[in-house]
Amino acid sequence: MSTAPRLTALDALHRSLGATMTDFAGWDMPLRYASERDEHNAVRTRAGLFDLSHMGEITVTGPEAAAFLSYALVGNIATVGNGRARYTMIVQEDGGIVDDLIVYRLGETEYMVVANAGNAQVVLDALTGRVGGLDAEVRDDRDAYALLAVQGPESPAIMKAATDADLDGLKYYAGLPGTVAGVPALIARTGYTGEDGFELFVAPEHAEQLWRALTEAGAPHGLIPCGLSCRDTLRLEAGMPLYGHELTTALTPFDAGLGRVVKFEKEGDFVGREALKAAAERAETAPPRKLVGLVAEGRRVPRAGFPVVADGKVIGEVTSGAPSPTLGKPIAMAYVDAAFAAPGTEGVGVDIRGAHEPYEVVALPFYKRQK
Repeated sequence: MSTAPRLTALDALHRSLGATMTDFAGWDMPLRYASERDEHNAVRTRAGLFDLSHMGEITVTGPEAAAFLSYALVGNIATVGNGRARYTMIVQEDGGIVDDLIVYRLGETEYMVVANAGNAQVVLDALTGRVGGLDAEVRDDRDAYALLAVQGPESPAIMKAATDADLDGLKYYAGLPGTVAGVPALIARTGYTGEDGFELFVAPEHAEQLWRALTEAGAPHGLIPCGLSCRDTLRLEAGMPLYGHELTTALTPFDAGLGRVVKFEKEGDFVGREALKAAAERAETAPPRKLVGLVAEGRRVPRAGFPVVADGKVIGEVTSGAPSPTLGKPIAMAYVDAAFAAPGTEGVGVDIRGAHEPYEVVALPFYKRQK
């Protein structure tokens, strides 16, 4: 028997705005409100407002919370300063990626781990199972938060109109408690679009008040509501991985080109250390495949799972593909054999329903904002 999708605190508001809704990781989420291209371009040039309340928040507290997280995750959480955040991963013993995460340090002995919606329960179970005898507590806080995001070059101006928090002093990958439009919030300078922006963790009962206030504050700056569809094209242009596409349990962080998140130098053991050491050596000497960008010469759009070909042979597979509103061409991320991974490699194509469409191999990301 299938269960009904979960609803965010903003569900009725999304429907009143005419959103096209979709089931995503067990949640009913807005896919788009009108034109996904317009929403994408708004974030690139002005600002967009997202409901991300499907993400999974897990709180870790206790005297040994930092030591526990450094053991359970691949990053060195002990070096995360108060009010800062870190991108990291949780892996299996064999090094396979369970999920990519952001960890916020909220206090001396308090951390918030934010997992992807589809993996939240798996991550919660893994963390709970790894505590062992350490003096730390893992708490499921998924129902305690709604999450809104303001993303785009106008986002600082919009936020300054809604809060007196010190946004100028808030660095990228940092967070601070504050009040936004009268609503208590954790204000984080993070995002998944390639633009400057803020993610606001608030109590679900305050979500609608905050959404309406941000909509009003953003009106002079061209802010519009944005759905998951443009979030996907924005992160693809920015070369950001998506779990289930660029990241899976069949891949280690080194296979995904993200070995930098693994901190072998930290004190003590951590889950997956030995397997990841071997993966690091393989990546250095004989990487099987590398993650690259592909830009179409034609108009046909590649999709996840399509074969990448060269010299009549399959040399890789597309992990994500879409039309790029910013580049005006179809783009894709793909894992390809290392011999074909150098930017500018000739003769590479994508098999799109039997036709080998030519593609240019490029370095990621496709798009980088001007600082």
